Amino acid sequence: MSRIGCNAPGRADREGISVMEVAEMFATEDRAVKWFETWHWGTSGEMCCMRCGSVNAYRVKSGKPMPYRCRDCRRYFSMKTGTVMEDSKLPLRAWGWAIYLEMTSLKGVSSMKLHRDLGVSQPTAWFMLHRIRAAFADVTAVFEGPVEVDETYVGGLEKNKHARDKLNAGRGPVGKVAVVGVKDRATKRVAARVVDRTDAETLGGFVREHADPDVAQFYTDGSSSYGHLANHETVRHSVGEYVRGMAHTNGVESFWSMLKRAHKGVYHKLSAKHLQRYVDEFAGRHNIRDLDTLAQMQHVVAGMVGRRLMYRDLIA
Repeated sequence: MSRIGCNAPGRADREGISVMEVAEMFATEDRAVKWFETWHWGTSGEMCCMRCGSVNAYRVKSGKPMPYRCRDCRRYFSMKTGTVMEDSKLPLRAWGWAIYLEMTSLKGVSSMKLHRDLGVSQPTAWFMLHRIRAAFADVTAVFEGPVEVDETYVGGLEKNKHARDKLNAGRGPVGKVAVVGVKDRATKRVAARVVDRTDAETLGGFVREHADPDVAQFYTDGSSSYGHLANHETVRHSVGEYVRGMAHTNGVESFWSMLKRAHKGVYHKLSAKHLQRYVDEFAGRHNIRDLDTLAQMQHVVAGMVGRRLMYRDLIA
């Protein structure tokens, strides 16, 4: 039996949920707790310990020091225990609303907006959002293909930087961070990673993690870094060629465009240190975009299990 979500329900049946319905669902802390309990334990309400997974658990009448206790591991726990929310002093109502707002905003929510919407400090909102993004981390996808592979660069333009911040290192993607991505045409799923280099070894290693280079059909631009791939067709962007029959990278480039619209329109600055979490989130959101809102929220709650993200690590 799994540690958490041992009786979790499946995908919700509804197509969406309104703000009024969410307000009702999280109207009180008790209702928010009930929503998280239903997700983790199912409608039957059979408890399982959030620490060891045992079903030999019970409610603590006083609710102190935590609402539940396990008879097997003899430890107290709450709905936050064993998740990225652990040790958070915020009520589950706030977490439920934060998840809803983030999942229903196509380009994400800024920490400034979340701080105003929830009435928490901006650093707290920023920390909450990074913990939600952590729910999308470490998801390994292996695609059968056909697969589109492409890389992009994220960061500000040198000409827009203050003189003291300019690198003066010539033309090209100076000062930007490279991100490589793959998109499977059959499933429409994507995977992406921040990389230090865009050479054949680095990009080839990423491709091999997500598709069999000897079996899958690959479509890329004319970069020589992909020249080693078998079953490989290219389009030459350098001479204005973007589509040639089935050869194009329009699918993965569409994913890049959403990430960059979020960068420019919502976040304005994505630091190299935290960029992978943003990339993970947008890849994850892309991969569950066909689910209804409640199912997306449940996906995030499930992804929070077994992860920790400390504030000191974020600001180090």
